[in-house]
Amino acid sequence: MTLPTEPGVDVLVVGAGPTGLLLAGDLAAAGVRVVVLERRDQESNLTRAFAVHARTLEMLDARGLAEKLIDTGSFLPGIRFFGPTKADLTRLPTRFAGVLMTPQYETERLLEERAVKAGAEIRRGAWVTGLRQDADGVEVDVESAGADGPVAGTLRARYAVGADGVRSAVRQALGMPFPGKSVLRSVMLADVRLDARPGELPAFRGVAEGFAFIASFGDGWYRVIAWQRGCELPADAPVDMDDLKAVTRAAFGTDFGMRDARWTSRFHSDERQVPSYRDGRVFLAGDAAHVHSPAGGLGMNAGLQDAANLGWKLAAVVKGQADDALLDSYHDERHPVGAMVLRVSGALVRAALADSPVKRGLRNTLVAGAFLAPFALRRGALFVSGIGISYPAPRGSHPLTGRRAPDLPLAEDGAGPTRLYEALRAGTYVRVLPRGASAPGEFGRFPVTTVTRADAGGTSLLVRPDGYVEQASETVSF
Repeated sequence: MTLPTEPGVDVLVVGAGPTGLLLAGDLAAAGVRVVVLERRDQESNLTRAFAVHARTLEMLDARGLAEKLIDTGSFLPGIRFFGPTKADLTRLPTRFAGVLMTPQYETERLLEERAVKAGAEIRRGAWVTGLRQDADGVEVDVESAGADGPVAGTLRARYAVGADGVRSAVRQALGMPFPGKSVLRSVMLADVRLDARPGELPAFRGVAEGFAFIASFGDGWYRVIAWQRGCELPADAPVDMDDLKAVTRAAFGTDFGMRDARWTSRFHSDERQVPSYRDGRVFLAGDAAHVHSPAGGLGMNAGLQDAANLGWKLAAVVKGQADDALLDSYHDERHPVGAMVLRVSGALVRAALADSPVKRGLRNTLVAGAFLAPFALRRGALFVSGIGISYPAPRGSHPLTGRRAPDLPLAEDGAGPTRLYEALRAGTYVRVLPRGASAPGEFGRFPVTTVTRADAGGTSLLVRPDGYVEQASETVSF
């Protein structure tokens, strides 16, 4: 059965994972009509990602969701890399100095609730089969499950975003290349119960037979990631629990009484990135744009930051607050970050593959030596957490331009926000002024919320809706 073209959508988002849901929620909250297509016909209670880093929690805080998500998992003060080396995250300049371990489905649940409440429409059991675009919009061919078989239709939108994962139908419909290579094949994943808890979590150990990683979700379930050297089974091959236990025993000397797997899977760890995150009126975000190893837990966080960067820009263009050229900055800002994530996660996974005691000892010594330098330790923590990521600034700009805005305390007026990230929940630009200062209330066509610093700082900031500094000045000149 074929349905006629459905008009009237501002933005079509393909994929209801964390990236697509955060983007849809931002767009809907801004008054943009957004429809989300998701191939899965029901919500999943399974998970791939589980690490939520500090910068992601800050972005969720700006949406009123951070504390709710923290309540679903366990908050850790640091991350162990190799041997005795551990990155201490407690000194990060943020309210969320650590890393949260929680199942991906908890993140999706909160983001979906927010998106639906804001007015986003989520259509499950629907998938993309084709795409065309012209000067005015995008037409997407969609099939959905019907009682008598698939029902075909066409949906038209002003813009479309592919947030539909590594096998992105949107990317394929664009004919966009996805260059890169496979780094690690047949990695096993499982969510299991353990009779004995490892002494420290997350726990990682690599040996000649492969490596194993264990993290706790905080509710009695544990995620195990294991790789068996020499195993080349296809990604759709079932996971044998005996193999999983064997690799874990080789790495840790015990399998911790592993049992009752509620979910298992395999995947091939690729390093790939599209050349451009934009093709006309179509954008790619998350794993549809970049994919890499899970080392460092950077994947979902990078996708959520893609969405936060793109959402306010799309909303501004759709609402006539900015010209279409603003959308080019999405690629300019996020593509270099994606490339850096590929390099860092790639270096971590290659270090994990050391296949002899000599190589592993050398690796541990080098990593430990590097982390003895306070600068290296701080730089690594800032990048992994996302706190240190910044965007290019025009020549001659204030040093804070393009950097993440800190969560400054604000002067209380009884009912207003007390922190910058509370003020960002309005979804507008936020002008932060020193005490006693005043400034115009406009910034081009963008809506602006003006607040006053509670501290003695004399710097004025104009903060973008995604929490990055657009302008900064030691005098009020906006």
